[in-house]
Amino acid sequence: MNETRGGRVGPRARRRARQLALQALYQWQMGGQPADELYAQFSGSTGFGKADAAYFRELIERIVAGRERLESRIGEYADRELARIDPVERAILLIGLYELEHRPDVPYRVVLDEGIELARRFGAAGAHKYVNAVLDRAASALRGTQRP
Repeated sequence: MNETRGGRVGPRARRRARQLALQALYQWQMGGQPADELYAQFSGSTGFGKADAAYFRELIERIVAGRERLESRIGEYADRELARIDPVERAILLIGLYELEHRPDVPYRVVLDEGIELARRFGAAGAHKYVNAVLDRAASALRGTQRP
C-alpha cells in the first residue's frame, strides 16, 4: 500500500518509485522493452506496494516516449557524449531531467538530492558527483528563477 498523508502520496513512496524507475530504465537501455512491459514486470516485484505506482508509471512511460528529447537535453548539460555515460547514471539523469522539465511541483532541490542519493546507492564510486554537476547545470537553466 502506498504511504499517504491527507490523500497525498508521501516522500518515501515517491523515492521508492524513483528507485524502481531507475532499475526499469536501466533494463530498458539494455533490452529495449516497451514501457508497458516494464510496468507489468516491476509492478509484480517485491516492494512495489511501497512505491507510488502512478508516479512510477508516469516516469517509465514518459521517459521512454520522450527519450530522444531527454537525451538531447542531457547532452546540453553533460561534459561527455551520451554514449560514454554509464547506463545507471544515464537513467538517473533521465529521471532528473524529466522531473526538472515536467514536474514543477517537485522542488529542484528534491530532484538534485534524489538523483545524488540514487547515484550513491546504485552508481559507481563518485557517480554522485557527476550526477550532481549535470543536474545542477540543468536546474540552473530550467529552474533558474527558483534557485537562490
